[in-house]
Amino acid sequence: MTTSLVPAWILAVSWREQLEQALFDDTFAGVHQLNWFDYTLLIPYFSMLLVLAFYGLNRYEVMWTYWRHKKKRPSTEPARRFAELPRVTIQLPLYNERFVVERLLEEVTKVDYPRELLQIQVLDDSTDETHPFTERLCAQYRAQGFPVDYHHRTNRHGFKAGALEAGLETATGEFVAVFDADFVVPRDFLQRTIHYFTDDGIALVQTRWSYLNRHYNLLTEVQGMLLDGHFVLEHNSRYWSGQFFNFNGTAGIWRRTAIDNSGGWEHDTLTEDSDLSYRAQVKGWRFVYVPEVECPSELPVDTHGFQVQQSRWAKGLTQVAIKLLMRILKADLPFATKLEAVWHLTPNLTYPLMIMTTALMLPVMIVRFYMGWQQLVLIDLPLLIATFCSVISFYIYAQYERDSRSWKRSIIMMPVLLAAGAALTIINTRAVIEALLGIKTSFVRTPKYAITGAKKERTPAAPQKKYRRKSGWLPWVELVFGTYFLVMVVYAIECWNFFAVPLLMIFVAGYYWAALSTLHQEWKDRLAWEKARKLEIEAAQ
Repeated sequence: MTTSLVPAWILAVSWREQLEQALFDDTFAGVHQLNWFDYTLLIPYFSMLLVLAFYGLNRYEVMWTYWRHKKKRPSTEPARRFAELPRVTIQLPLYNERFVVERLLEEVTKVDYPRELLQIQVLDDSTDETHPFTERLCAQYRAQGFPVDYHHRTNRHGFKAGALEAGLETATGEFVAVFDADFVVPRDFLQRTIHYFTDDGIALVQTRWSYLNRHYNLLTEVQGMLLDGHFVLEHNSRYWSGQFFNFNGTAGIWRRTAIDNSGGWEHDTLTEDSDLSYRAQVKGWRFVYVPEVECPSELPVDTHGFQVQQSRWAKGLTQVAIKLLMRILKADLPFATKLEAVWHLTPNLTYPLMIMTTALMLPVMIVRFYMGWQQLVLIDLPLLIATFCSVISFYIYAQYERDSRSWKRSIIMMPVLLAAGAALTIINTRAVIEALLGIKTSFVRTPKYAITGAKKERTPAAPQKKYRRKSGWLPWVELVFGTYFLVMVVYAIECWNFFAVPLLMIFVAGYYWAALSTLHQEWKDRLAWEKARKLEIEAAQ
């Protein structure tokens, strides 16, 4: 009889016996037996690893849903077209965007739409030279006949949500498109999105982001891969299967009555886009995702800028979960919709769990050294496959679906992507804890510099009155964590636990990369400031 003909129940019994032997292996009973202290380490460790594994399984479910609906996805064309085009307002929220605002206005004034039906609102909360510069630009375009309205607030009440809310007071459009300052508005954006609103139940049309500087450096390439996972797999999977998905804060167009009917822009979270999205969908409004329409944008080029952006999203989404999850769970919605909303709104809770799990890895390795290698294969391996292999397969699959010709490079980039993910654990953990404790913080802008293409020149220094470090304690804590993981690598090698070394090295690389690249950039900024100050003193003399 060959192995393939052995009944499944016999294999199951054999596997169970091996598992019991591994769990209760008494080979080293005379040397070490588990005591209460060991259990206080092992029980929390495996409990948290199990939760992380469940979130990993959700990635597999997203991939499966995407694949299952791919061939029977909804039509990418609107069912009907407007006989007479409606009025549209394009809102452009700004805050100290000196480097990109000129490009933004130049492109938005090229949009293919009748001028008499278009209103362009520049909502400027800037406190630096962006304000007078942008006001002059808007006046120039208005003199040329473009429907550009300039609004400047002297306070940032409500941050971006507050600016959008204030803009609606004078908005004339039945539909409102929103674009962040670092985006390039496609000329045919309105012509390719407005006709979906012939269906009166549609509240939002969201389009896909693309990236002007995707190949600027390793960091921007990794960010492109991370965002592709969201825009290629998650958005399509949720939209095709009829689940809720979110407006991404930009590159989308809303029905004005849907905004008002859902309570308007609220500014008690840092992700006002997700907040309004879920409130609208709970009330019965439907969203459309059109990935064929690509809106170019700019990715952060420095590590700390990337970390700050991700931590803002992590905190904001957790705030939305605290605010709306009970409302969603109590609503008359299908169970699958509620479950997907839980997965969507709470993934950042894994960052504190990751910190605690990894902090326990060294003592857990010491405790388990005498407990047999079988446990690593029968217990740890399935959990790690569910957690980490889901990340690898998820982002490789996203790259394959984005571009089947060049997806193989994503395999080479996987260690860099995992290291970048590790670099987010500390700052995102802080963000999640602040959200859980109800600690309010300001909306921190992600600096953009109108960089396109590959890296040719250094990032231009932002104008500033004085030098100021941005990252504070973060890089030093990352150095401590990186060193801690390096100690774990040494211990794992000494214990012949080579199975754990690749995973540990990802955290070593991630923490050191984040810390050293941030400190290096800030050192360069300081030198540039000191040089500029010296030149100012010499000129004054």
